[in-house]
Parts: sequence; structure tokens; C-alpha cells
Amino acid sequence: MENRSFVDLVIKEIIQPGVQRLMEGQFFSELREGKLSIQRLKGWALQHYLQNVSLCKGFALCMVKNAHDSFLYDYFLHRLREEQDHPELTRQFGLALGLKEEDFEAAVPIFECLAHTGAIIHAMFLGSPEENRASALVNESMVQRYSEEFYNTLHKHYGLTDKDLKFFTVHAVADQEHTAQAAKVIARYATTPSKQHRVRETAHHMVQFKLAKFEGIYRGYA
Repeated sequence: MENRSFVDLVIKEIIQPGVQRLMEGQFFSELREGKLSIQRLKGWALQHYLQNVSLCKGFALCMVKNAHDSFLYDYFLHRLREEQDHPELTRQFGLALGLKEEDFEAAVPIFECLAHTGAIIHAMFLGSPEENRASALVNESMVQRYSEEFYNTLHKHYGLTDKDLKFFTVHAVADQEHTAQAAKVIARYATTPSKQHRVRETAHHMVQFKLAKFEGIYRGYA
């Protein structure tokens, strides 16, 4: 596909450096050493649970928004089906850490996570297809990478089981497909210089929102 070279450049120049910055940050540096507190891991579980619920609702509304476009409608239907059990997988991880059901019911987003989720929902509802999936390409690239880190480290240092970590095993594999799908949508729709500019700007912003999310969780659940 002609625009695939553009998408590859966005990945190389914007997304991959963002992934590297995330993995070098305090949250994951301490996680790799087995020094990240359980409280911060619980904070991630609560905040990511809220985001997963928002994503499910977002995909459902994306289907309605794109009901006139069979390609996009089917795409978002497929994504919704794959996303539906992710809130429960996140809850399962949190319960293994010692959270209670009432903790999830009472959870509210911290500022940085609210901003991150708000940016995702903005891209879903107000953005063009290529902006929507540029947001996804950043997030899913990062989730794929940090799921590997979570899985390996939580086994090694925190004594959690494969059942406890199912969220991460699912995402370490599934998000390889999701990033490829998002790249195809971007290549299909980012056909003009102005659309490609929006993709780059969306990716830049989303990298910053994602980094801020983990910094916020680290500070907020000290």
C-alpha cells in the first residue's frame, strides 16, 4: 500500500522513541528491579480498568458513527468483540494483588489518566479515521511492549501466576495484530498531506499522554 511507508516513518520517528521513553521511566525501571510497590501496581489496575470500560463504550459508538462505511463498521465491531473481556481481565489482575470488588466500584480516574482516556475518546468521536487509529497505534504499540515487561517481571519478582496475568499474555500477542490493523487503516485514509499531518500530531500528543499517565500513576499511588 502506497501510504505504508508514511506509517512506517511515524512508527520509527514518533512511536518507537515513545515506547523507549516509557520503558526507561521510573515506573518500569522499578518494576524490572522488583522494587515497584504493590500500591502502584494496584493503582495501574484500577486506572486501566476504568480505561478498558471506556474503550468498550467507545468502540460501540464508533460502530454507530461509521454505520455508513462497511469497512470501518466491521473493523470497530471486531475491535469491540476483542475488547469486551479486557475490563474483567484487568479486574482479575487487581484482585490477585489484593484489591476488592468495591475498590473497582469506587475508583475514579486520576488527572493524568482522565486526560489520556479523554484524548482517546476525542480521537474516536471527533477525529477522522486516520486520527482515530493513530491514537490506537501509539497505545497498542506501548501496551504490547509493556505487557511483556509486566508478565516477565511479575512472575519473577511478585509471585503471580499465569491466571493472574492473563491480561498481559493476551495483549502481548493480540496487540501485534491490532497495531498491524491500525496501520492499515491509517494507510488507507491518510491520503493527503493535511491528513498525514494530523496523524503525526495525534501520535505526538498520544505519546505524551501515555507517558504522563504512568507518571501520574507513579505519583498518585505512592
